[in-house]
Amino acid sequence: MSKQLTFVCVSCDFKASNFLIALHELGHKVFLVTSQKTENQPWPRECLTDIFFMPQNDGRYWDMKTFVEGTAYIFQNHKIDKIIALDDYDVKKVSMLREEFRSPGMGDTTARHFYDKLAMRMIAKDHDIRIPGFAPLFNDDSIKEFFKSSSGPWVVKPRSDAGALGIRKLQTEDDFWQWNDENKDVRHTYLIEEFKPGHVYHVDALFTDYKPLFTRSSRYLQPPFEIAHGGGVFRSQSIPSDAKEHKELTKLNTKLLKAFGLKAGASHSEFIKNNKDGKFYFLETSARVGGAHLADMVEAASGVNLWSEWAKIESAQILGTEYKAPKDSKSNAGIVVTLSRFEHPDYEPLKSDAVWWTMNKKHHVGLIVKDDSEEQVLKMLNDLTDQIQRDYHSSVPLVE
Repeated sequence: MSKQLTFVCVSCDFKASNFLIALHELGHKVFLVTSQKTENQPWPRECLTDIFFMPQNDGRYWDMKTFVEGTAYIFQNHKIDKIIALDDYDVKKVSMLREEFRSPGMGDTTARHFYDKLAMRMIAKDHDIRIPGFAPLFNDDSIKEFFKSSSGPWVVKPRSDAGALGIRKLQTEDDFWQWNDENKDVRHTYLIEEFKPGHVYHVDALFTDYKPLFTRSSRYLQPPFEIAHGGGVFRSQSIPSDAKEHKELTKLNTKLLKAFGLKAGASHSEFIKNNKDGKFYFLETSARVGGAHLADMVEAASGVNLWSEWAKIESAQILGTEYKAPKDSKSNAGIVVTLSRFEHPDYEPLKSDAVWWTMNKKHHVGLIVKDDSEEQVLKMLNDLTDQIQRDYHSSVPLVE
């Protein structure tokens, strides 16, 4: 066996079991720090040296003094080789932890490229990566100048929240100043951006030495913003690896992550193909595996488990060994997920030979389908969506 390493993994939500299992199977010690709310979740405890729970009701936002002191306790008896953030909300916390313990990995400056949407846009702009027009919300005069040179509608976005949380769509400049009156004390934690209608794509990749060893592109069948604010059905579908869009997105994503400083690991990036000019615009990125079970969809389409492979990359980077990504099986897959009016929905009426995965979560219904034909995957997703909306669907639109 190669040298045994020690990892501290941090996750505010229940996820990444395959990551933890892979590190254990590689012969490493794994400590997990997570939220108290996940204590009863089926963590792979047999693969963990120990597990610690942060006693915060919110779950995502922890008391940093407690977090640092708790991690210091682990350091007292173990030589920690790497601290790893497994969720978007953990990237900031872990970057501060690395700074405190002078641990390898992204410190706060680089980590901001992956959790601060304003930093993302500024770096993208500096590297000639196409983005919607945007402005920080620091100075009134600068904001007024932005409106003079910009065309609506616009969206105001929290700089740190993940996904579509906290986003507000604005039709006029007066709408903004009304929003400003309601949020002036926290305005600096938001940005404003031109809203460009179009199809939203996500690119999931594995990197070493700033080079992609695996990339898969997919398209949301309805923009996540519309799902979050309208209570629709979440759907995404993989794009064939020989498609023109995939090749274009792979090139763009590689340029993006090199500019952002992601040397090695996993990433999930989002781009929008503008209806007006047909060009891709950068929306956001992250230094982790994508959420919402998109990694499961990628695995169905490619045969590659992103969580397990990310763990292997982290191990190889420290040990100085070569990492080889598995071959893409080049199939196609799609996912459909929504709220269910049933606590435990009956999947029997939805099942077929093409169903690769079903969700096991209270008051949710979700399936992944797989087929070599892109057209057949889309047909199955449409049929399932019709059936789910008729027989299972419930919705709770996001509160503005």
